[in-house]
Amino acid sequence: MNTLSNPAISPEPSERFGGSIERSSIAFQILERIKSALIRGDLKPGDYLPSETELTQSLGIGKSSVREAIKMLQAIGIVEVRRGHGTIIRREPGDPLVDPMAFGMILARGMTRDVLEFRAMFEPAYTLQAMANATDEDHQRIRQAIDDMATAIANGEQTSRHDVSFHRAILHATHNPMTIRVGRTLLELIEAALETSMQTLPETALNDHKAIYAAFQAGDAEGVRRAIEESAKSWETNLTYRE
Repeated sequence: MNTLSNPAISPEPSERFGGSIERSSIAFQILERIKSALIRGDLKPGDYLPSETELTQSLGIGKSSVREAIKMLQAIGIVEVRRGHGTIIRREPGDPLVDPMAFGMILARGMTRDVLEFRAMFEPAYTLQAMANATDEDHQRIRQAIDDMATAIANGEQTSRHDVSFHRAILHATHNPMTIRVGRTLLELIEAALETSMQTLPETALNDHKAIYAAFQAGDAEGVRRAIEESAKSWETNLTYRE
């Protein structure tokens, strides 16, 4: 049973969300109330939000503000609206229509040193996470990405897509949705630099990937770190973003 729908064992909507609210930036305040309820545990993944009418009455606001807040939560993949049933908190974040994390990183793209430092910290961490969690299928996917890059280079057809495929394959091998989400955003951010690298030093990029995977396959954590550090020397000098 969903305890939130049973007033005998769950807080009233007004208690869960803290009572009526000011009328400025109402939708954003509703989002903050819902976030706080999730943090406290008054709302949990799989729970239904109070109905539009309940929220309207308990918070003393109009239905349009409630609808706006629900649309925002949908856009960032937090809730799912089920027609005829209500609005449910997703058990896992959905694919967001609007990803605040991605936009935040994109807006910071001019800060080259920040991008470099973040990738230098994050790439070894997710690669080691993938090394611990990778399945046989993951290994096959990583090897295929390396083979595809080698073929493209031999034919003079290499693009950033071939570089990105390798890193996406490793990200997928983490089997961690949060790691994958952050990693994909980072790859989108540095794709222009990867394209430059693939056009100017494709063989270097290929050899770097082979070295990373050799250590990865051997379960050599220190070897993975060294290979990624060596690889960084080439892509750092090929970043196309302004200082």
